[in-house]
Amino acid sequence: MAKSAERSPEERDSLLQTLKQRFEKNMDRHKEVEWTTVEDRLLNDPEKLWSLQEMEKTGGEPDVVGANENGEIVFYDCSPESPKGRRSVCYDLEALESRKKFKPENNAMDLASSMGIAILTEEEYRALQKLGEFDLKTSSWVQTPAEMRKLGGALFGDRRFGHVFIYHNGAESYYAARGFRGSLIV
Repeated sequence: MAKSAERSPEERDSLLQTLKQRFEKNMDRHKEVEWTTVEDRLLNDPEKLWSLQEMEKTGGEPDVVGANENGEIVFYDCSPESPKGRRSVCYDLEALESRKKFKPENNAMDLASSMGIAILTEEEYRALQKLGEFDLKTSSWVQTPAEMRKLGGALFGDRRFGHVFIYHNGAESYYAARGFRGSLIV
């Protein structure tokens, strides 16, 4: 990816420092993971580092949330509210194209893809919510099953009244307080 080559050593080091500080501040999110392992993997995968930079630029505050069964490092957007730079988007391109008036600038699925990340699944969203309280004032699109999407709907989640809710909405809808959270595996 040409975009990864655009980062200067100073920008790379600044991002790594930000990620390390967040990692150390939130050790409860990743008790079994060592920062040296994370850093080594990132330094050997400039495309993933570029994706993390995009997550950071759009307000996601990416952090390690653990390792998967293959030993790969898993990052999620851990900003308190849905990332500000990714709000006011409908769910996918089909939804965007279906709008006759007042189209948003983008859609969540294509924006995530352009950043090299995946939108959190419902299971991942619920796992994130076990690590803290997120989306108390905003909401976040989550991956929607194909059969539901075919009927025109899409899923989103938030936390209200001390409980995590997963709701449905028309996929073409968009709101200033709804964005999406991403995941990245390194």
